[in-house]
Amino acid sequence: MRETRQFRGISRRLAVQYLENLGGERAGSDDVADGTDEYRVEGDGWTATLSQETVPVAGSIELTEVTVDFEGDGETLEPLVEAFARKAMRAGG
Repeated sequence: MRETRQFRGISRRLAVQYLENLGGERAGSDDVADGTDEYRVEGDGWTATLSQETVPVAGSIELTEVTVDFEGDGETLEPLVEAFARKAMRAGG
């Protein structure tokens, strides 16, 4: 199963910390060797790939938007995505 979600108002660094708190470990270093601007966090039965960009909201106001591509089996992924979304929603204020 694969699910992609976007979260505004949090940084990728904070999103990685949330995933680590949910049982994941960062795969690789902060310096992405393949030239992409993505990070990967792996847990028991799941993987999350995170990217970040700045998006316009209104006029000159911009927010950070983190995209998380979750992959894993449905039984593991569904509660993980819900728990992550609750954490991310609180962070955005």
